[in-house]
Amino acid sequence: MSTLQSLLRNCASSSSRLARIQRLSCSIRHNSSQATLPPGPTSEEWRCFNTVSANTKDRVSLRNPETAHIVAESFIDGKSICAGDDKIIIEAFPGPGILSRAFLELPKHKVRKLIILEDDEEFLKFLEPLAVADERVTVVPLSGYIWDTYAVLEQQGLLQDVAIHPWEGGVHPNLHFVSHLPHNIKGEQLIAQFFRMIPERLWLFKYGRVPMSLVLGEWIWDRTVATHGSVPRCKVSVIAEAVAQMQNSVRPSALKPYEDHFFPPPRKIGIGAAKKPESRKRGEPYQAGNVLPYEQQIIQKGELEKWDYLLRRLFVKKSTPLKKAIPYLAPGAQSLIKPLTDPSLPPEQQVDVTKLIRNLTIADWALIYRAFDEWPFSPDSLMISDYMNLSTVRK
Repeated sequence: MSTLQSLLRNCASSSSRLARIQRLSCSIRHNSSQATLPPGPTSEEWRCFNTVSANTKDRVSLRNPETAHIVAESFIDGKSICAGDDKIIIEAFPGPGILSRAFLELPKHKVRKLIILEDDEEFLKFLEPLAVADERVTVVPLSGYIWDTYAVLEQQGLLQDVAIHPWEGGVHPNLHFVSHLPHNIKGEQLIAQFFRMIPERLWLFKYGRVPMSLVLGEWIWDRTVATHGSVPRCKVSVIAEAVAQMQNSVRPSALKPYEDHFFPPPRKIGIGAAKKPESRKRGEPYQAGNVLPYEQQIIQKGELEKWDYLLRRLFVKKSTPLKKAIPYLAPGAQSLIKPLTDPSLPPEQQVDVTKLIRNLTIADWALIYRAFDEWPFSPDSLMISDYMNLSTVRK
């Protein structure tokens, strides 16, 4: 996430736009009828978007309105694990708002409010008119990539009608987070941070089991849902599997070929494409998926730091058997093999230490965590040096 200095710069540069949009939105609250939505970009306007700037070069947006309708319905209607009515949707990285328009064109009882987060000036030109045309829309000219943006939503009273829903009471009946993810390593970092918020019940999850719906690169989705034994299996996969149910909302084949559904067009060879892995080049497949936090969490509140330490240390040796990798946890960690293989324990409470790290199941990881947590010589300082600091997230 951005540093505090970056946040202050972004907030300062956006404050006048935020005030302008709020005045614009308030001026139309008296009109309860739903006007015709302004159109999205024309073909020429799509071509004119600056897709090589630092802010937008790795941004991918739905372009095809028909596809956007299918995706919108798959997020909040039908058999979706996130389905519901009277939704308060927070939408991040909407681009020029083709998916936003699709939400607003669903039956009105499906969407009570649409809060759009976008800080790119070119895209805002196509989003601001939505707030004029439909009283349910508020456009906030801040980035969904900055945690404090969500504090701004609360400060502005945009979430005052969101009730805190009991975690054991099922999916949150109203609040719903939707986002396109950037097609780069930051997109992968962002989804990892979303999953890390769940067991700590921070960010939007302080309101309850808030569903998320994402449009994201296939390579990010594959790493997130990778099962034990698969090559893409990583620490993000393990945390995601421990905390949430994930479901493709649309058949992946329905979103191919990429150029029929998304913008910008595939990057041509010779324009920096060769510098990226094949899967991360613009134009590679995109998917749509739903995420719903589990009621029963394997990772309990307060345990994330130690889970992160275990996963980070051991996945460095992902192709190594556990019995050979476990010494990398800390000096003397080889002694953990004994409680993990104690023959006096039931089979389901033992771990096969000959398994490769990437082949360990989520049940195996839970047992490794328990043994490490109970070990009297576990390190006092776990020194999380990842891309995120939970202490900076608003509780």
